[in-house]
Amino acid sequence: MDTSILDKAILFAVKAHAGTARRGKKFPYIVHPLEAVEIVATMTSDQELLAAAALHDTVEDTDVSLDDIRREFGPRVAKLVEEESEVSTEGVSEAESWHARKQATIDRLSQASRDTKIVALGDKLSNARIIYRDFVQKGDELWKIFHVTDVKEHEWHYRGLATALKELEGTFAYSEFTELLEKIFTRQKTS
Repeated sequence: MDTSILDKAILFAVKAHAGTARRGKKFPYIVHPLEAVEIVATMTSDQELLAAAALHDTVEDTDVSLDDIRREFGPRVAKLVEEESEVSTEGVSEAESWHARKQATIDRLSQASRDTKIVALGDKLSNARIIYRDFVQKGDELWKIFHVTDVKEHEWHYRGLATALKELEGTFAYSEFTELLEKIFTRQKTS
């Protein structure tokens, strides 16, 4: 198996995210993209999809551009990263633009290729895993680390993602994702 593009993507992502921590966490940011790679690997051995999973937050969260990704990894990986990246609104705070950005992501993923959905599910399942772990440990305090603290908004967002990614139903990753959503948001309603 030729893993050269994945190996290069991991090293690139490690450098791009160097010195950063996951919001509200005490571990290096790179742990999240690496977990996304592991999740994507349960659905495909396509090295470009695995590379895109490693790189999925570089454009959104670092000074890396899509042109950088295209130059280093080619047009397909760049397109996958672009389609999985959230578009920010110039001059509007993250809290004020949150709902519109999340709706745009749901809409985009609803129409996306299966390959893009696979990369997105790697990201979203990794996020759901950490939300669940934090919810079990912190309860409602968890939501305070986000720009939007209303749990109903997060539930709307994640359930919208589950619908947008429904094409992947039947994969272990999709089943785990929807099961975690039930644990997070059903527990929330009964708490």
